[in-house]
This record gives sequence, C-alpha cells and structure tokens, in this order.
Amino acid sequence: MIKRTLGQGLEVSALSLGAMGYGKARELPDRADMIDLIRTAVEHGMDFFDTAEVYGPWTNEEMVGEALAPVRDKVKIATKFGWDIDQETGEHRGGVNSKPAQIRRAIEGSLKRLRIDHIDLYYQHRVDPGVPMEDVAGTVGELIAEGKVRWFGMSEAGAQSIRRAHAVQPVAALQSEYSLWTREPEAEVIPTIEELGIGLVPFSPLGKGFLTGKIDVNTTFDNSDIRAGIPRFSEEARIANQKLVDLIRQIGEKHRATPAQVALAWLLAQKPWIVPLFGTRKLERFEENIGALNVTLDKVDLDEIAQANIIIQGARYPDAMLRRSGL
Repeated sequence: MIKRTLGQGLEVSALSLGAMGYGKARELPDRADMIDLIRTAVEHGMDFFDTAEVYGPWTNEEMVGEALAPVRDKVKIATKFGWDIDQETGEHRGGVNSKPAQIRRAIEGSLKRLRIDHIDLYYQHRVDPGVPMEDVAGTVGELIAEGKVRWFGMSEAGAQSIRRAHAVQPVAALQSEYSLWTREPEAEVIPTIEELGIGLVPFSPLGKGFLTGKIDVNTTFDNSDIRAGIPRFSEEARIANQKLVDLIRQIGEKHRATPAQVALAWLLAQKPWIVPLFGTRKLERFEENIGALNVTLDKVDLDEIAQANIIIQGARYPDAMLRRSGL
C-alpha cells in the first residue's frame, strides 16, 4: 500500500482503519469477525490502526490488541486518552480529564490491553480546558522519553491549543473531522498544521455513511444510532445535501469509481500529509475503500467540486458535542 508521512517523520499507510464502531458499548458480539478484518487489512498492506480507551470503554483496545499481536512489528497503533475514565472500573464518568496523573494511569492500562510495550501515536482525545496544554504536552513528552510513546497527537483541537502543545512537545498528527461535507478545518486549523509540519488524520471521511450514496431521505435510524441525533441527518438536511452525493457520483462515473472512493480520493488530493481514517465492519467495504488509492482526481474534477459551492445543511454534531471541539 502507498505510504504517506505525517509530522515528525511518522510514516504510515495512506489510509488508516478505525475500530471505534466495532461492537456496541462494552460488548463486542462480532469480535472474531473484526479480528479477522483487521488481520486481513494488514495482509492488504495497511499498517495504521486507530482505537481509544473510551471505546467500550476498554473493550475495543483489548480487541485491537488481540488482532494485532501476531503482526505487531508490521503496524503502527494509535490510541487516545483524555476522557474521564475511572481507571479501576472502566466507568466513563462523563467530561474530560487530562491531568498528568490521569494520563499516566491511562497509558498503563492501554499498554496492557493492547499487549504492547509502547504506543506509536498517543492522541489527546479532546482538549481539557481545566488543564494547561503545556502540562499535557509535557507529560506526553516524558512518556516519549521513557519509551512508552513514539509520537504525540491531538484530536479535534483548535489552532491555539495546537500551537501551545507543539511548542512543548512536537505534535505528529491532528485527528479531526474533515471531508467533502465538513470543510471547517480549512479556515484556520489546516493552515496552522501545515505551517507547523503536523499531519492530518481526518475521521468520518465518508460523512458517517452519507457520502457513500447509500443513505437518502428514506433511510431510518434507530435510537442506538448516533446519526439519529445529528442535525445533518434530519430529513430536511438529507434532502438538501443530496446534491453533493449526486455530484460525487457523477465524478465517480467518469473514473469508474464509487462515491465513497471519490470522497476518499478528494481527501488524498488535498495535501500529501493527509491520511484518511475510515471504519467498516465488512470486508467488501474495506476493499472498496482502499480502492480509492487507484482513483486520481484531476484539476477538472477538483475545480468542478469547488465551483459547485454546495452549502451543507445541518450541524455535524449536536451542540453539546460541538462544544468539546475546537478548544
């Protein structure tokens, strides 16, 4: 698989597989299938995998650790700290907690669950406004010096937090939502990380499924589906936003590519240090998505998308979740 370099010399496969959606809450009924999928991804040349202590909590890291144990020397594993997880019980107490003592307790648990002696990329999952960013970056810097972490990352952070952290401990990657229908990072965040030499790992590159073209006004979401509470997935918003899917489907026909492949190819065309992070539970979807690496959008395609100037309707998250981002 094609490689790309994020910040600080972190070289990874050009696409990354996220494990957030594998299983519900603390149960993983499809654990065996997911382990098979992760190992198949490695066989396809993917070497960059993403999890977090809060997914479950804990059960996701355990599954990823089991899946990658036989191929540890071939992969780079990213996980995250920063939510207020009771380190004794695994209870998610709500809110954030990036106090240095909490980070040190969290990493010991993550290392054990992942069955590794160091974490390749350790992200702060959300900025903690109650802890100076310098203290967070300094603590991760100490973990790097101790050999427990290789690279430092941040997630959904604002430009000023990124600058403050980077001044203490260089940041290798920012993980934030960025896609054809989530363009907000272009205003300030992307120029900032480009200036500082930080890579971008965009999550939800397929718009939580909408950009695949498989969701329309007739799709229904049950209450357990996060999309049921997202304004962008309201019936009115889906009708308005369909024009974007129609456009990328049209471009895909030119390249004999699916809408999902076009959406990923668009991200890959933006900057050489962007590594999209997608999640899937199905092998056929995985194979479809990595097929985006064979799709090259030319200037005509990119200009067509830009000149369409499609205004996306609906917020990407409810207000309570948005308030955790961009700090």
